[in-house]
Amino acid sequence: MHNPPLPELTVADPELAGLVEAEAARQHASIRLIASENYVSTAVLEASGSVLTNKYSEGYVGRRYYEGQQVVDPIETLAVDRAKSLFGVEHANVQPYSGSPANLAVYLAFAQPGDTVMGLSLPMGGHLTHGWSVSATGRWFRSVRYGLRADTGRIDLDEVRDLARTERPKIIFCGGTAIPRTIDFPAFAEIAREVGAVLVADIAHIAGLIAGGAHPSPVGHAPVISTTTHKTLRGPRGAMLLTDAEHATAIDKAVFPGLQGGPHNHTTAAIAVALREASTPAFRDYAHAVVANARALAEALVERGFDLVTGGTDNHLILIDLTGKDIGGKPAAKALDAAGIELNYNAVPFDKRKPFDPSGIRLGTAAITTRGLTPAHMPVLAGWIDDVVKAAGAGDTATIGRVREQVTELVSGFPMPGFA
Repeated sequence: MHNPPLPELTVADPELAGLVEAEAARQHASIRLIASENYVSTAVLEASGSVLTNKYSEGYVGRRYYEGQQVVDPIETLAVDRAKSLFGVEHANVQPYSGSPANLAVYLAFAQPGDTVMGLSLPMGGHLTHGWSVSATGRWFRSVRYGLRADTGRIDLDEVRDLARTERPKIIFCGGTAIPRTIDFPAFAEIAREVGAVLVADIAHIAGLIAGGAHPSPVGHAPVISTTTHKTLRGPRGAMLLTDAEHATAIDKAVFPGLQGGPHNHTTAAIAVALREASTPAFRDYAHAVVANARALAEALVERGFDLVTGGTDNHLILIDLTGKDIGGKPAAKALDAAGIELNYNAVPFDKRKPFDPSGIRLGTAAITTRGLTPAHMPVLAGWIDDVVKAAGAGDTATIGRVREQVTELVSGFPMPGFA
């Protein structure tokens, strides 16, 4: 059952309570490999569901537009101080509602509509809010996009430099949603300095790895850092903007009153809890274990004949090109979900298929590491993925059912935060 229990919800709205319980059971019974997901601790869940949700707090600590902030101000101060300490930054804003609004605040702070901005192309692993055409960031700003080297699948820094020199962007984003390799923050910083651009490191996917010392930090290279607080950081669904002192005021004004009103105080409290957890030696071990699991899984998948973009991974994320398996990413992902292995279909670099029916699948090891799986389990997991992908292509439902049973048996031995 869900933990903490839901007695009041069960009485007040049994239909919804049943759905929440069903989701908790589904998460417990699955191998969750979606690279942007994780399990939060019970303490984070309790903070997220606290009476702090009742309180409006427009403004910042000591400068609110509502009374009754005697408790909320210390909570936000705690979250800010913990963020500054954990990441080693001069300023932190913990109020953005999620990653996309956090990135919009960057545009509002440092660019005007029509200005040129640069980011990694979405089909190459970038994010919608880094200037892609269907996003407001691609409609309101003049977006130029860099890509990857066809021979390595890695960011083409020569192209980044040439584009920056030619286009003179106001903002350069580095980071994305499907980058399995270490981001070269010093190289991006050098390019940004040369052209007078503000470098923004979007570390939403790798924030927990950075906090745990398993990935180099952008601090000292990027004056503005954007991140979500879930994914590898293992906090609630929220976001933060971390900056040096020079860029702090512009960011704060962009978040409030530029883009949003009152912060979600229950989320701020949950962020504070997650940041405290991320400062412990146990979390440092966790971050390194995430990478160890990803590398072990990547190696096992390669041994099974899978084509990995860049050939492997340096972080939590693996991107698989299924072109050689004669199946698209979407049917493969749906078959794997039916087998209890949850991931997402995803475009791969230079993909010839449509975005809603791409050639690849994306997976990550943050959630299964939280459950306690180790590199010893990764060959078994790779074997199941291989079996299901083959079965999906052959219409073999029996194999998918067999793997589902084996997945259920395996995960039953590994506790899940939020489920008892």
